[in-house]
Amino acid sequence: MGIISARASELVKNNDSLTCRDVVEQIKQHVTCPWNDGETVDTFKAGNPDEKVTGIVTTMFATMDVLREAVKKNCNFIIAHEPLFYNHLDETDFQKDDPVYLEKLKYINEHHLVVWRFHDHWHRTNPDGIYVGMVRKLGWAKYRKGDSYIVFEFPETTLNDFAAQLKQKFPQGVIRVVGNPEMRFTGVGLAVGAPGPARQRQLLDRDDVQVVISGEAQEWETPEYALDATQQGRNKAFIMMGHVISEQSGMEYCAEWLSDFIMGLPIKFVPNKQPYWTPQ
Repeated sequence: MGIISARASELVKNNDSLTCRDVVEQIKQHVTCPWNDGETVDTFKAGNPDEKVTGIVTTMFATMDVLREAVKKNCNFIIAHEPLFYNHLDETDFQKDDPVYLEKLKYINEHHLVVWRFHDHWHRTNPDGIYVGMVRKLGWAKYRKGDSYIVFEFPETTLNDFAAQLKQKFPQGVIRVVGNPEMRFTGVGLAVGAPGPARQRQLLDRDDVQVVISGEAQEWETPEYALDATQQGRNKAFIMMGHVISEQSGMEYCAEWLSDFIMGLPIKFVPNKQPYWTPQ
C-alpha cells in the first residue's frame, strides 16, 4: 500500500463529511501503481463528485438494477469496473437523444447518485485486484504456478470434467468450450474479461498451458484458432465464461479491500445478473 497522506488520514476519522472525490483520493493512495490521470478511464462518469457519501456499492456494470439496489441500500456512490454508457470511453455525444441513455442519466441525477469507474488501476495494482478476487472465488490459490495469478497447474483431468466443475462453480454462467472433451491436461491460463486475441493466444501458445479461460472473444479470433488446433490434433482448448462472470469476483474483493481504509461507511458488493438466457 502507498503511504496515506495527512489529508487522507484525517478523512478516515471524519467520514460523516466524506465526499465521493475524497474516497477516490484515498483509493489513489492505496493502489500500488502510479496514478495516471492523463490516460485512464478511471474517472467520474455521472453525478456530482462532491456529493457526501452515504454508502458505497462496488459492481461490474452499473446497470439499472444495480442503481436501484444502491438506492435501496442507501448507497449513493457506485464504483463500477466497466463503462456506464455502453462504450469503453463512455462517450455520450452520439447518444445524447437516446431514450435508454437519457432515462438512466435521469435516474442517477434524481437520486443524487455518483458513478466512478475503477478499471485500469485496479488491474495495474499489484497483485491485480480482479485476478485476486477471481482466484479466491475459483479456489485456485494452491494451483498457482509460482507467484502467478495467470498460470496454474492442476492434477491431470479431462476438458469435459474441468468445464463441468466451472459450471458448478458458476451455475448462472453461459460457459462455452472449444476443444476435445476427452483431452487430458494439467496447465491452465486465466485471461479474464476481454483482453483480446494477442493476450489469449500468447497464453495458449505456452508449452505449460493447454487450456485458456477468458471472458469473451470474437468468434473468428481465438475460438477459431483453438478449433483449428483441435482439428490438427493439438492439445489445446479455449473456454469462454462470459465477461461479467470472469471478473466480477474481483469487484467483490474490491469492497473488502476498500473496507480496510474507508471506515464508518457501508460498503456493499452488488453482483450483476447473467444478461443472457437460453431458450429451452
